Amino acid sequence: MPVYHSLGQIPRKRHIAFRKPDGGLYSEHLMGNEGFTGPASLLYHIHPPTTVLEAKRVKEIQYESDCDRTLRHRHFRTAKLPDGGDPTVDRTPVLFNHEVALLFARPTTSEPHFYRNAQGDEVVYVSQGSGVLETQFGELPYREGDYLMIHRGILHRYRMNPEPHRLLIFESRGYVRVPRRYRNEYGQMLEGAPYSERDFRRPMELKTYDQKGEFRILVKQYDGLNQYTLDHHPLDVVGWDGMFYPWAFNIQDFEPIVGRVHQPPPVHQTFQGDGFVICSFCPRPFDFHPEAVPAPYNHSNVDSDEVLYYASSEFMSRKGIEYGSITHHPDGIPHGPHPGRAEASIGAKATNELAVMMDTFRPLHAAREALSIEDPAYYRSWAETQTGFVPPTS
Repeated sequence: MPVYHSLGQIPRKRHIAFRKPDGGLYSEHLMGNEGFTGPASLLYHIHPPTTVLEAKRVKEIQYESDCDRTLRHRHFRTAKLPDGGDPTVDRTPVLFNHEVALLFARPTTSEPHFYRNAQGDEVVYVSQGSGVLETQFGELPYREGDYLMIHRGILHRYRMNPEPHRLLIFESRGYVRVPRRYRNEYGQMLEGAPYSERDFRRPMELKTYDQKGEFRILVKQYDGLNQYTLDHHPLDVVGWDGMFYPWAFNIQDFEPIVGRVHQPPPVHQTFQGDGFVICSFCPRPFDFHPEAVPAPYNHSNVDSDEVLYYASSEFMSRKGIEYGSITHHPDGIPHGPHPGRAEASIGAKATNELAVMMDTFRPLHAAREALSIEDPAYYRSWAETQTGFVPPTS
């Protein structure tokens, strides 16, 4: 939740001379969304952030869709992806459209380079792992269950603790924000919102490096990776202030909204992007009407695709999924609880499920890279569970 924040040394007023101990000027650097009108921060560097020694194109990144466009429900098992690589370069695309992409990574190596996504915001759900996100705005420790909000253009590097990591990455072309309905006209969180400003963590320690040398930065832009080499350490910021910076929110701090009967998915909304929303399904008491059916009713996505990442192996309405499963229920066909799940949910008092959901308002494409981890029989699972009959595949 971006509120005004400041770290390090800054001058009394903006855009006035701010001098180093040797009498030279610190370099001002404005970073913000929507040009000069959106959330922004003003950083002060020891060295100009423009002193580039080399620039080159190193990799093309084109998300290729599955050539089979048959409309069907789909299930991807991320547990089948191999461990390896680093958190920013070695990501497997799963689903995408022109507004948002869903990727997954199981990195084992902290990055030797710094990284900046110049094409969009990143929301990284830390399904497993912990460490520190190093940024020009300071260090942001992360842990399991965190959503890391890394807005477009923010330079960063993961310093991973030596433990397994599973990262679910949402890459958004637009600015990702807290839903408008949770805020009053002044931007403060409402009393009825499922979280408050206290739940959002900001960088609290600014480490400044005054080092000359050659430092590699990978920038994602023009659907590819570009390598820039600076003549100084990029984390040379001595101070900054503003409302544009990385922040973290842990899924366990989301306070579920419950009722006497089943509440629809919008009550679980956590973030809002352009053309999509992100929701959190957390442990909670079930509906408390004596005849309530806690399992969700069948519904048709007549204008959206629904994607669920199962952050635990328990989910009340679904069979055959596992920790790390990703299901895609597209626009145009109904979906709902597996047979028997609605009846079984009656009388249940609570659930320990944990899942992250994305709803998009334009169709998603399955990425070719994810086909090797797909469960091709998933779309038949409702019929198989209901009757025990396995329909022919053609």
